[in-house]
Amino acid sequence: MTPNRRPGARPGRFARCAAALLVTVTLLAGCERGSARHAAGESASGPSGCPAAYDTARTAVARAERTHVPWNGPVTGPPAVPGKSLVYVAQTMTNPGVAGAVQGVREAARVVGWSVRVIDGGGTPAGIQAAMGQAVALRPAGIVIAGFDPGTTSQQVARATALHIPLVGWHAVAAPGPSRRPPLFSNVTTHVQDVARISARWIIANARGRAGVVVFTDDSIPFAHTKSRLITEELATCPGVRVLAYENIPIPDASARTPHETAALLSRFGGRWTHSVAINDLYFADAAPAFRAAGAPGSGPPYNIGAGDGDPSAFQRVNSGQYQSATVPEPLSQQGWQIVDEFNRAFSHAPASGYAAPVHVATAGDSHGADTWEPTGYREAYRRIWRR
Repeated sequence: MTPNRRPGARPGRFARCAAALLVTVTLLAGCERGSARHAAGESASGPSGCPAAYDTARTAVARAERTHVPWNGPVTGPPAVPGKSLVYVAQTMTNPGVAGAVQGVREAARVVGWSVRVIDGGGTPAGIQAAMGQAVALRPAGIVIAGFDPGTTSQQVARATALHIPLVGWHAVAAPGPSRRPPLFSNVTTHVQDVARISARWIIANARGRAGVVVFTDDSIPFAHTKSRLITEELATCPGVRVLAYENIPIPDASARTPHETAALLSRFGGRWTHSVAINDLYFADAAPAFRAAGAPGSGPPYNIGAGDGDPSAFQRVNSGQYQSATVPEPLSQQGWQIVDEFNRAFSHAPASGYAAPVHVATAGDSHGADTWEPTGYREAYRRIWRR
């Protein structure tokens, strides 16, 4: 159910508590990568909201909150090719989406009798390049590029291509399906434009067309940069919504930087900050201590929505009203199964399925205590395809 209450404001308490917290965390903070870009206008007020955009947003969110979504993915394909090996190269296993998708890969691989090895890139360019180099050196049947830009490992990608090792991405590029540049047999993801649009529309609907928004992103990841850009564009369709700040915090730095940045934002904006959207739910896990120290209620404001990835910890925050009101979850386990299916198609010289799961919004009202979201029936569908 879409919340329809207007956000409240407690600027005095937020500002005093956040200012004190900011002094503390500033003393503890070291040198930080990334930057923050703030909008020139800091007011959350608009001329008259946006009746048309609000009605569109409310209808779209209601549709996306439906939980019983039948399987609309592939139902035909080649039977399982036995005895294959995969290497899953992770941007960082501290990214809940990356860690969640590999669980689906492992589960599906057991069904078809494949082996899976995970190599953690640690979230740094050097670490990711080393991990990809190690993966190619192992000469597996296939390599998963999980959560990072293949362009940052162009030499390793070229080497894998020369060795005829198929590559399948998870959030590696913006669009689902095959990619020529970089050369991916397929990229597994939801449609980024759908995720971005529904995240922004949830804010417009929740705020009744009037909000002051902070956007958290990681511009070092092209997929994330595209998502946050699309979010801000959709928010701009409502004149009553203002982007107060655009916080560029690399995911590997999030645990160290987000509390400090959150305290600074609370001190600066107080009650004008009514909503937040992040390209990954983990930002709200890291922001929670700063919100709590500033006296912000767990149920909001600010009302926070994660535009990915919908890992179990995000659902726990949403369901318990702890500094996150909603998430737009990736069906992580289903995407892991899909990764295995895409490789099986590559090994069988069949075309990629290019499937993208429908967009969904999870709130405490529609999740019913669940800690994941998945389309129904995908395991049975893939087993029938694989003859397993």
